[in-house]
Amino acid sequence: MFSFKSQIPDVPHVTQIENAAIESVNKGRRLYRNAVRMFKAGVSNRLTSNWPSTPMTADLIIERYQRTLVARSREQCTNNDYGKQYLRLTHQNIVGPQGVTLQAQIRTAAGKLDNKACDAIEIAWEQWSKKQNCDIQGKKSWRSIQRSCVISAAKDGEFFARIIRGDDAGPLGFSIQLIDAQRCPVSYSANLRDGYFIRQGIKFNKYGRPVSYFFDADTEEETQYRHGSGNYIEVPADQIIHGYLEEIIGQKRGLPWTATSLFRMRQLSEFEDSALINARTSANKMGFIQWKDGHGPEFDSEEDEILIESQAGEFPVLPQGAELKEWSPNYPTGEFLPFHKTMLRSMAAGMGVLYNNLASDLEGVNFSSIRQGTLDEREHWKELQQWLIESLVEPVYNAWLEYALLRGQISKGNLPLKAVDIDRYRAVSWQPRRWQWIDPSSDVAAAEKSKNNMLTSPGAIIREQGKDPQTVWAEIARDTRAMIDELVGQGISQEVAEEMVLASMGRKQTGAVGRPKEGM
Repeated sequence: MFSFKSQIPDVPHVTQIENAAIESVNKGRRLYRNAVRMFKAGVSNRLTSNWPSTPMTADLIIERYQRTLVARSREQCTNNDYGKQYLRLTHQNIVGPQGVTLQAQIRTAAGKLDNKACDAIEIAWEQWSKKQNCDIQGKKSWRSIQRSCVISAAKDGEFFARIIRGDDAGPLGFSIQLIDAQRCPVSYSANLRDGYFIRQGIKFNKYGRPVSYFFDADTEEETQYRHGSGNYIEVPADQIIHGYLEEIIGQKRGLPWTATSLFRMRQLSEFEDSALINARTSANKMGFIQWKDGHGPEFDSEEDEILIESQAGEFPVLPQGAELKEWSPNYPTGEFLPFHKTMLRSMAAGMGVLYNNLASDLEGVNFSSIRQGTLDEREHWKELQQWLIESLVEPVYNAWLEYALLRGQISKGNLPLKAVDIDRYRAVSWQPRRWQWIDPSSDVAAAEKSKNNMLTSPGAIIREQGKDPQTVWAEIARDTRAMIDELVGQGISQEVAEEMVLASMGRKQTGAVGRPKEGM
Protein backbone atom coordinates (compact mmCIF):
# COMPACT_ATOMS: atom_id res chain seq x y z
CA MET A 1 0.00 0.00 0.00
CA PHE A 2 1.34 3.45 -0.88
CA SER A 3 1.64 5.81 2.06
CA PHE A 4 1.55 9.60 1.83
CA LYS A 5 2.87 10.15 5.36
CA SER A 6 6.51 10.03 4.33
CA GLN A 7 5.89 12.74 1.75
CA ILE A 8 4.50 15.30 4.24
CA PRO A 9 7.17 17.36 6.20
CA ASP A 10 6.96 17.50 9.98
CA VAL A 11 5.05 20.57 11.14
CA PRO A 12 5.98 22.01 14.58
CA HIS A 13 3.30 21.99 17.17
CA VAL A 14 1.67 25.34 18.00
CA THR A 15 3.09 25.15 21.53
CA GLN A 16 6.61 24.87 20.16
CA ILE A 17 6.09 28.01 18.07
CA GLU A 18 4.83 29.91 21.10
CA ASN A 19 7.78 28.78 23.19
CA ALA A 20 10.22 29.92 20.48
CA ALA A 21 8.55 33.32 20.36
CA ILE A 22 8.66 33.66 24.13
CA GLU A 23 12.32 32.63 24.19
CA SER A 24 13.09 35.23 21.54
CA VAL A 25 11.36 37.93 23.59
CA ASN A 26 13.17 36.84 26.75
CA LYS A 27 16.47 36.90 24.90
CA GLY A 28 15.77 40.45 23.78
CA ARG A 29 14.93 41.41 27.34
CA ARG A 30 18.17 39.88 28.61
CA LEU A 31 20.15 41.77 26.01
CA TYR A 32 18.36 44.97 27.01
CA ARG A 33 19.05 44.38 30.70
CA ASN A 34 22.72 43.72 29.91
CA ALA A 35 22.89 46.95 27.93
CA VAL A 36 21.28 48.81 30.83
CA ARG A 37 23.83 47.40 33.23
CA MET A 38 26.66 48.28 30.84
CA PHE A 39 25.64 51.90 30.15
CA LYS A 40 23.54 53.26 32.98
CA ALA A 41 24.33 56.80 31.82
CA GLY A 42 22.68 56.01 28.47
CA VAL A 43 19.29 55.10 29.94
CA SER A 44 16.42 57.61 29.92
CA ASN A 45 14.19 57.28 32.94
CA ARG A 46 12.81 59.33 35.80
CA LEU A 47 16.28 59.62 37.34
CA THR A 48 17.84 61.04 34.16
CA SER A 49 14.93 63.08 32.82
CA ASN A 50 16.74 66.40 33.26
CA TRP A 51 20.06 65.04 31.97
CA PRO A 52 20.87 66.22 28.40
CA SER A 53 20.60 63.46 25.81
CA THR A 54 21.47 65.45 22.67
CA PRO A 55 25.08 66.61 22.18
CA MET A 56 25.58 70.35 21.90
CA THR A 57 28.09 71.78 19.44
CA ALA A 58 30.99 73.86 20.68
CA ASP A 59 29.58 76.98 18.99
CA LEU A 60 26.23 76.57 20.72
CA ILE A 61 27.83 76.03 24.13
CA ILE A 62 30.02 79.11 23.78
CA GLU A 63 27.28 81.38 22.45
CA ARG A 64 24.82 80.29 25.12
CA TYR A 65 26.97 80.17 28.24
CA GLN A 66 30.24 82.06 27.77
CA ARG A 67 29.14 85.58 28.72
CA THR A 68 27.28 84.37 31.81
CA LEU A 69 30.18 82.21 32.95
CA VAL A 70 32.68 85.02 32.42
CA ALA A 71 30.52 87.49 34.36
CA ARG A 72 30.16 85.08 37.27
CA SER A 73 33.80 84.06 37.17
CA ARG A 74 34.92 87.69 37.33
CA GLU A 75 32.62 88.35 40.27
CA GLN A 76 33.81 85.32 42.22
CA CYS A 77 37.49 85.93 41.47
CA THR A 78 37.01 89.46 42.80
CA ASN A 79 34.90 88.80 45.90
CA ASN A 80 35.59 85.18 46.83
CA ASP A 81 38.69 84.30 48.82
CA TYR A 82 39.11 80.97 47.06
CA GLY A 83 38.69 82.57 43.65
CA LYS A 84 41.48 85.01 44.50
CA GLN A 85 43.61 82.16 45.79
CA TYR A 86 43.11 80.19 42.56
CA LEU A 87 44.25 83.13 40.44
CA ARG A 88 47.26 83.52 42.72
CA LEU A 89 48.15 79.84 42.29
CA THR A 90 47.87 80.03 38.49
CA HIS A 91 50.17 82.97 37.87
CA GLN A 92 52.62 81.96 40.61
CA ASN A 93 53.05 78.44 39.23
CA ILE A 94 52.68 79.03 35.48
CA VAL A 95 54.62 82.31 35.20
CA GLY A 96 56.51 82.63 38.48
CA PRO A 97 58.88 85.41 39.54
CA GLN A 98 60.95 85.38 36.32
CA GLY A 99 58.42 84.33 33.70
CA VAL A 100 59.32 82.07 30.79
CA THR A 101 62.95 82.85 29.97
CA LEU A 102 64.82 82.52 26.69
CA GLN A 103 67.75 80.14 26.27
CA ALA A 104 69.25 80.51 22.79
CA GLN A 105 70.61 77.28 21.27
CA ILE A 106 71.99 78.63 17.98
CA ARG A 107 74.65 76.51 16.33
CA THR A 108 77.21 77.04 13.60
CA ALA A 109 77.38 75.13 10.34
CA ALA A 110 79.77 72.70 12.07
CA GLY A 111 77.16 71.95 14.74
CA LYS A 112 78.91 73.79 17.58
CA LEU A 113 77.13 76.22 19.85
CA ASP A 114 77.46 79.78 18.54
CA ASN A 115 77.97 81.52 21.87
CA LYS A 116 78.27 85.02 20.45
CA ALA A 117 75.05 84.74 18.44
CA CYS A 118 73.27 83.24 21.45
CA ASP A 119 74.44 86.08 23.67
CA ALA A 120 73.44 88.69 21.08
CA ILE A 121 69.87 87.37 20.83
CA GLU A 122 69.47 86.88 24.58
CA ILE A 123 70.71 90.43 25.28
CA ALA A 124 68.39 91.94 22.64
CA TRP A 125 65.42 89.94 23.93
CA GLU A 126 66.13 90.98 27.51
CA GLN A 127 66.30 94.61 26.43
CA TRP A 128 62.97 94.36 24.62
CA SER A 129 61.38 92.66 27.68
CA LYS A 130 61.57 95.88 29.70
CA LYS A 131 58.24 97.58 30.25
CA GLN A 132 59.08 100.72 28.29
CA ASN A 133 59.71 98.61 25.18
CA CYS A 134 57.40 95.57 25.18
CA ASP A 135 54.13 97.13 26.42
CA ILE A 136 52.27 99.58 24.21
CA GLN A 137 51.41 101.61 27.34
CA GLY A 138 54.87 101.28 28.85
CA LYS A 139 53.46 99.83 32.10
CA LYS A 140 54.03 96.08 31.93
CA SER A 141 57.23 94.11 31.56
CA TRP A 142 57.25 90.95 29.48
CA ARG A 143 56.84 88.90 32.66
CA SER A 144 53.85 91.05 33.66
CA ILE A 145 52.29 90.54 30.22
CA GLN A 146 52.60 86.77 30.67
CA ARG A 147 51.02 87.09 34.11
CA SER A 148 48.09 89.14 32.77
CA CYS A 149 47.46 86.63 29.98
CA VAL A 150 47.40 83.71 32.43
CA ILE A 151 45.02 85.54 34.78
CA SER A 152 42.75 86.41 31.85
CA ALA A 153 42.73 82.78 30.69
CA ALA A 154 41.93 81.48 34.17
CA LYS A 155 39.23 84.06 34.86
CA ASP A 156 37.78 84.67 31.38
CA GLY A 157 38.84 81.51 29.58
CA GLU A 158 40.98 83.28 26.97
CA PHE A 159 43.29 86.20 26.26
CA PHE A 160 43.85 88.51 23.31
CA ALA A 161 47.17 90.21 22.60
CA ARG A 162 47.74 92.49 19.61
CA ILE A 163 51.17 92.96 18.06
CA ILE A 164 51.89 96.63 17.27
CA ARG A 165 54.72 97.58 14.91
CA GLY A 166 56.02 100.99 13.88
CA ASP A 167 56.55 104.40 15.39
CA ASP A 168 53.61 104.08 17.79
CA ALA A 169 54.98 100.87 19.27
CA GLY A 170 57.55 102.39 21.61
CA PRO A 171 61.30 102.96 21.38
CA LEU A 172 62.06 99.67 19.59
CA GLY A 173 59.05 99.79 17.26
CA PHE A 174 57.57 96.50 18.45
CA SER A 175 55.20 96.09 21.40
CA ILE A 176 52.18 94.20 22.72
CA GLN A 177 48.69 95.51 23.41
CA LEU A 178 46.49 93.45 25.74
CA ILE A 179 42.77 93.52 24.88
CA ASP A 180 39.88 92.64 27.16
CA ALA A 181 38.55 89.33 25.83
CA GLN A 182 34.93 90.45 26.15
CA ARG A 183 35.51 93.21 23.61
CA CYS A 184 35.44 90.48 20.95
CA PRO A 185 31.64 89.99 20.59
CA VAL A 186 30.72 86.35 21.15
CA SER A 187 27.23 87.04 19.73
CA TYR A 188 28.49 88.29 16.34
CA SER A 189 28.11 85.56 13.71
CA ALA A 190 27.43 85.66 9.96
CA ASN A 191 27.88 83.63 6.77
CA LEU A 192 29.92 85.31 4.02
CA ARG A 193 30.83 84.57 0.40
CA ASP A 194 33.31 81.95 -0.84
CA GLY A 195 32.88 79.83 2.27
CA TYR A 196 34.08 82.53 4.65
CA PHE A 197 32.10 82.93 7.86
CA ILE A 198 32.10 84.86 11.14
CA ARG A 199 31.63 83.00 14.38
CA GLN A 200 31.72 84.59 17.82
CA GLY A 201 33.49 87.72 16.59
CA ILE A 202 36.15 85.92 14.52
CA LYS A 203 36.27 85.73 10.73
CA PHE A 204 37.38 82.36 9.28
CA ASN A 205 38.13 81.01 5.85
CA LYS A 206 36.38 77.88 4.60
CA TYR A 207 38.91 75.66 6.37
CA GLY A 208 38.41 77.30 9.74
CA ARG A 209 41.64 79.32 9.84
CA PRO A 210 41.18 82.77 11.46
CA VAL A 211 41.41 85.62 8.97
CA SER A 212 40.57 88.58 11.19
CA TYR A 213 39.13 89.52 14.57
CA PHE A 214 36.39 92.00 15.44
CA PHE A 215 36.57 94.17 18.54
CA ASP A 216 34.22 96.72 20.02
CA ALA A 217 35.26 100.11 18.69
CA ASP A 218 34.56 101.93 21.95
CA THR A 219 37.33 102.47 24.42
CA GLU A 220 37.68 99.93 27.17
CA GLU A 221 36.48 102.44 29.74
CA GLU A 222 33.26 103.19 27.86
CA THR A 223 32.26 99.83 26.47
CA GLN A 224 29.34 97.98 28.02
CA TYR A 225 29.76 94.80 25.93
CA ARG A 226 26.49 95.55 24.21
CA HIS A 227 24.66 93.18 21.87
CA GLY A 228 23.65 93.97 18.31
CA SER A 229 26.16 96.74 17.72
CA GLY A 230 27.89 97.00 14.35
CA ASN A 231 30.50 99.42 15.64
CA TYR A 232 33.46 97.04 15.39
CA ILE A 233 37.11 97.32 14.43
CA GLU A 234 38.41 94.51 12.22
CA VAL A 235 42.03 93.52 12.94
CA PRO A 236 43.98 91.10 10.68
CA ALA A 237 44.71 87.73 12.26
CA ASP A 238 48.49 88.11 11.85
CA GLN A 239 48.34 90.92 14.43
CA ILE A 240 46.32 89.00 17.02
CA ILE A 241 47.41 86.28 19.42
CA HIS A 242 44.37 84.44 20.78
CA GLY A 243 45.05 81.93 23.53
CA TYR A 244 42.60 79.49 25.13
CA LEU A 245 42.33 75.82 26.08
CA GLU A 246 40.39 73.85 23.48
CA GLU A 247 38.16 71.28 25.16
CA ILE A 248 35.86 70.45 22.22
CA ILE A 249 36.86 69.98 18.58
CA GLY A 250 35.75 73.07 16.68
CA GLN A 251 35.81 75.33 19.73
CA LYS A 252 36.59 78.91 18.73
CA ARG A 253 36.47 80.75 22.07
CA GLY A 254 37.52 79.81 25.58
CA LEU A 255 35.60 79.14 28.79
CA PRO A 256 36.76 80.15 32.29
CA TRP A 257 38.98 77.58 33.97
CA THR A 258 36.76 78.01 37.03
CA ALA A 259 33.59 77.06 35.10
CA THR A 260 32.86 73.75 36.82
CA SER A 261 33.60 75.15 40.29
CA LEU A 262 31.68 78.42 40.10
CA PHE A 263 28.37 77.09 41.42
CA ARG A 264 29.93 75.48 44.50
CA MET A 265 32.20 78.47 44.99
CA ARG A 266 29.30 80.89 45.24
CA GLN A 267 27.08 78.61 47.31
CA LEU A 268 29.93 77.89 49.71
CA SER A 269 30.61 81.61 50.04
CA GLU A 270 26.95 82.28 50.87
CA PHE A 271 27.02 79.35 53.30
CA GLU A 272 30.09 80.79 55.03
CA ASP A 273 28.44 84.22 55.29
CA SER A 274 25.31 82.70 56.83
CA ALA A 275 27.40 80.63 59.24
CA LEU A 276 29.39 83.70 60.22
CA ILE A 277 26.26 85.71 61.00
CA ASN A 278 24.77 82.79 62.90
CA ALA A 279 27.97 82.31 64.88
CA ARG A 280 28.10 86.00 65.76
CA THR A 281 24.46 85.95 66.83
CA SER A 282 25.04 82.81 68.90
CA ALA A 283 27.86 84.51 70.74
CA ASN A 284 25.36 86.95 72.25
CA LYS A 285 22.68 86.10 74.82
CA MET A 286 19.41 87.16 73.26
CA GLY A 287 15.77 86.75 74.18
CA PHE A 288 12.23 87.99 73.70
CA ILE A 289 9.85 89.82 76.09
CA GLN A 290 6.74 87.84 76.90
CA TRP A 291 3.96 89.55 78.92
CA LYS A 292 1.96 87.68 81.53
CA ASP A 293 -1.80 87.55 81.26
CA GLY A 294 -3.34 90.88 82.18
CA HIS A 295 -0.08 92.77 81.86
CA GLY A 296 1.57 94.68 79.13
CA PRO A 297 0.93 98.06 77.58
CA GLU A 298 -0.92 98.74 74.39
CA PHE A 299 1.38 100.34 71.85
CA ASP A 300 -0.10 103.05 69.72
CA SER A 301 2.97 103.37 67.46
CA GLU A 302 6.26 101.66 66.74
CA GLU A 303 8.07 104.27 68.82
CA ASP A 304 6.40 102.96 71.96
CA GLU A 305 7.72 99.41 71.47
CA ILE A 306 10.37 98.08 73.81
CA LEU A 307 13.70 97.51 72.04
CA ILE A 308 16.49 95.38 73.50
CA GLU A 309 19.98 95.56 72.04
CA SER A 310 21.96 92.36 72.09
CA GLN A 311 25.16 92.76 74.12
CA ALA A 312 27.31 89.84 75.16
CA GLY A 313 26.67 88.81 78.76
CA GLU A 314 24.13 91.56 79.55
CA PHE A 315 20.40 91.48 80.31
CA PRO A 316 18.28 94.63 80.60
CA VAL A 317 15.77 95.27 83.43
CA LEU A 318 12.26 94.42 82.25
CA PRO A 319 9.05 96.28 83.20
CA GLN A 320 6.71 94.84 85.81
CA GLY A 321 4.70 91.96 84.46
CA ALA A 322 7.22 91.18 81.68
CA GLU A 323 9.33 88.05 81.56
CA LEU A 324 12.22 87.02 79.30
CA LYS A 325 12.00 84.06 76.96
CA GLU A 326 15.58 83.02 76.28
CA TRP A 327 16.88 82.27 72.78
CA SER A 328 20.27 80.59 72.66
CA PRO A 329 21.21 79.18 69.20
CA ASN A 330 24.17 76.82 68.99
CA TYR A 331 25.42 77.31 65.45
CA PRO A 332 27.71 76.48 63.74
CA THR A 333 27.61 72.85 64.75
CA GLY A 334 30.20 70.13 64.27
CA GLU A 335 28.94 69.34 60.77
CA PHE A 336 30.17 72.64 59.40
CA LEU A 337 33.85 71.74 58.94
CA PRO A 338 33.41 68.32 57.20
CA PHE A 339 30.89 69.79 54.77
CA HIS A 340 33.12 72.80 54.15
CA LYS A 341 36.13 70.57 53.36
CA THR A 342 34.09 68.37 51.04
CA MET A 343 32.97 71.34 48.98
CA LEU A 344 36.51 72.71 48.81
CA ARG A 345 37.88 69.36 47.66
CA SER A 346 35.34 69.27 44.86
CA MET A 347 36.25 72.82 43.80
CA ALA A 348 39.97 72.01 43.90
CA ALA A 349 39.44 68.95 41.70
CA GLY A 350 37.61 71.04 39.11
CA MET A 351 40.37 73.65 39.10
CA GLY A 352 43.18 71.09 38.92
CA VAL A 353 44.90 72.28 42.10
CA LEU A 354 45.75 70.63 45.39
CA TYR A 355 43.07 71.04 48.05
CA ASN A 356 45.67 71.90 50.68
CA ASN A 357 46.95 74.77 48.53
CA LEU A 358 43.53 76.11 47.59
CA ALA A 359 42.25 76.00 51.18
CA SER A 360 45.62 76.84 52.79
CA ASP A 361 44.99 73.80 54.97
CA LEU A 362 47.96 71.68 56.04
CA GLU A 363 46.24 70.18 59.06
CA GLY A 364 46.62 66.41 59.35
CA VAL A 365 48.87 66.15 56.27
CA ASN A 366 51.78 63.71 56.28
CA PHE A 367 54.88 63.97 54.12
CA SER A 368 54.00 61.17 51.69
CA SER A 369 50.53 62.44 50.88
CA ILE A 370 51.55 66.08 50.44
CA ARG A 371 54.51 65.01 48.30
CA GLN A 372 52.37 62.90 45.98
CA GLY A 373 49.72 65.60 45.70
CA THR A 374 52.34 68.27 45.00
CA LEU A 375 53.97 66.18 42.27
CA ASP A 376 50.61 65.56 40.58
CA GLU A 377 49.75 69.26 40.73
CA ARG A 378 53.11 70.25 39.28
CA GLU A 379 52.47 68.06 36.24
CA HIS A 380 49.30 70.07 35.69
CA TRP A 381 51.24 73.32 35.95
CA LYS A 382 53.90 72.03 33.52
CA GLU A 383 51.22 71.29 30.96
CA LEU A 384 49.81 74.79 31.31
CA GLN A 385 53.32 76.24 31.07
CA GLN A 386 53.79 74.50 27.73
CA TRP A 387 50.41 75.82 26.62
CA LEU A 388 51.53 79.36 27.49
CA ILE A 389 54.76 78.89 25.53
CA GLU A 390 52.94 77.62 22.44
CA SER A 391 50.08 80.14 22.67
CA LEU A 392 51.92 83.33 23.58
CA VAL A 393 55.69 83.18 24.01
CA GLU A 394 56.72 81.51 20.75
CA PRO A 395 54.41 83.61 18.49
CA VAL A 396 55.68 86.83 20.09
CA TYR A 397 59.31 85.76 19.81
CA ASN A 398 59.01 84.78 16.14
CA ALA A 399 57.32 88.08 15.27
CA TRP A 400 59.85 90.07 17.32
CA LEU A 401 62.82 88.21 15.81
CA GLU A 402 61.73 88.97 12.25
CA TYR A 403 61.16 92.64 13.03
CA ALA A 404 64.38 93.05 15.04
CA LEU A 405 66.53 91.38 12.36
CA LEU A 406 65.06 93.53 9.61
CA ARG A 407 65.65 96.66 11.71
CA GLY A 408 69.22 95.59 12.56
CA GLN A 409 68.55 95.65 16.31
CA ILE A 410 70.47 92.43 17.08
CA SER A 411 74.25 92.75 16.78
CA LYS A 412 77.11 90.29 17.26
CA GLY A 413 80.01 92.54 18.07
CA ASN A 414 79.69 95.50 15.75
CA LEU A 415 77.88 93.59 13.01
CA PRO A 416 74.11 93.10 13.00
CA LEU A 417 72.82 89.56 12.54
CA LYS A 418 71.56 88.84 9.03
CA ALA A 419 67.85 88.37 8.52
CA VAL A 420 68.54 85.68 5.92
CA ASP A 421 69.58 83.36 8.78
CA ILE A 422 66.31 83.77 10.64
CA ASP A 423 65.57 80.04 10.61
CA ARG A 424 68.84 79.38 12.42
CA TYR A 425 68.05 82.06 15.01
CA ARG A 426 64.74 80.41 15.81
CA ALA A 427 66.64 77.55 17.46
CA VAL A 428 65.88 78.53 21.04
CA SER A 429 64.45 76.78 24.07
CA TRP A 430 62.15 78.18 26.71
CA GLN A 431 62.68 77.70 30.41
CA PRO A 432 59.51 78.09 32.48
CA ARG A 433 59.36 78.38 36.22
CA ARG A 434 60.51 75.32 38.17
CA TRP A 435 60.21 74.45 41.85
CA GLN A 436 62.55 73.48 44.65
CA TRP A 437 62.95 69.81 45.48
CA ILE A 438 60.48 68.59 48.08
CA ASP A 439 63.09 66.45 49.85
CA PRO A 440 66.43 68.00 48.78
CA SER A 441 68.77 65.35 50.19
CA SER A 442 66.84 62.41 48.71
CA ASP A 443 66.08 64.17 45.42
CA VAL A 444 69.70 65.27 44.91
CA ALA A 445 70.93 61.74 45.63
CA ALA A 446 68.41 60.32 43.16
CA ALA A 447 69.42 62.86 40.49
CA GLU A 448 73.11 62.08 41.02
CA LYS A 449 72.44 58.36 40.76
CA SER A 450 70.45 58.82 37.56
CA LYS A 451 73.28 60.88 36.07
CA ASN A 452 75.94 58.35 37.05
CA ASN A 453 73.89 55.52 35.52
CA MET A 454 73.43 57.58 32.34
CA LEU A 455 69.65 57.77 32.79
CA THR A 456 69.75 61.57 32.54
CA SER A 457 72.22 64.35 31.77
CA PRO A 458 73.64 67.14 33.94
CA GLY A 459 71.96 69.66 31.67
CA ALA A 460 68.54 68.03 32.18
CA ILE A 461 68.99 68.17 35.95
CA ILE A 462 69.93 71.85 35.80
CA ARG A 463 67.00 72.69 33.50
CA GLU A 464 64.63 70.95 35.90
CA GLN A 465 65.73 73.55 38.47
CA GLY A 466 64.77 76.34 36.07
CA LYS A 467 68.30 77.34 35.12
CA ASP A 468 70.31 77.48 31.90
CA PRO A 469 73.06 74.79 31.85
CA GLN A 470 75.45 76.97 29.80
CA THR A 471 75.04 79.81 32.28
CA VAL A 472 75.61 77.53 35.26
CA TRP A 473 78.73 75.97 33.76
CA ALA A 474 80.12 79.36 32.79
CA GLU A 475 79.58 80.63 36.35
CA ILE A 476 81.28 77.53 37.78
CA ALA A 477 84.25 78.02 35.43
CA ARG A 478 84.59 81.70 36.36
CA ASP A 479 84.31 80.98 40.09
CA THR A 480 86.81 78.14 39.86
CA ARG A 481 89.28 80.28 37.92
CA ALA A 482 88.87 83.16 40.40
CA MET A 483 89.55 80.91 43.41
CA ILE A 484 92.66 79.42 41.78
CA ASP A 485 94.01 82.86 40.87
CA GLU A 486 93.43 84.02 44.44
CA LEU A 487 95.43 81.09 45.84
CA VAL A 488 98.22 81.60 43.30
CA GLY A 489 98.37 85.25 44.29
CA GLN A 490 99.02 84.11 47.86
CA GLY A 491 102.15 82.25 46.77
CA ILE A 492 100.67 78.76 46.25
CA SER A 493 101.76 76.95 43.11
CA GLN A 494 99.32 76.57 40.21
CA GLU A 495 99.10 72.78 40.53
CA VAL A 496 98.50 72.82 44.28
CA ALA A 497 95.94 75.61 43.96
CA GLU A 498 93.98 73.63 41.37
CA GLU A 499 94.02 70.53 43.57
CA MET A 500 92.82 72.53 46.58
CA VAL A 501 89.96 74.15 44.70
CA LEU A 502 88.81 70.96 43.01
CA ALA A 503 89.03 69.07 46.30
CA SER A 504 86.90 71.71 48.01
CA MET A 505 84.31 71.21 45.25
CA GLY A 506 84.34 67.45 45.74
CA ARG A 507 86.03 66.81 42.38
CA LYS A 508 89.20 64.98 41.45
CA GLN A 509 92.13 66.57 39.61
CA THR A 510 91.89 65.77 35.90
CA GLY A 511 94.14 68.39 34.36
CA ALA A 512 94.75 72.10 34.15
CA VAL A 513 91.80 74.38 34.59
CA GLY A 514 91.54 76.74 31.64
CA ARG A 515 90.11 80.20 31.60
CA PRO A 516 86.56 80.57 30.33
CA LYS A 517 86.17 81.78 26.80
CA GLU A 518 84.90 85.23 26.02
CA GLY A 519 81.14 85.47 26.03
CA MET A 520 80.63 82.49 28.33
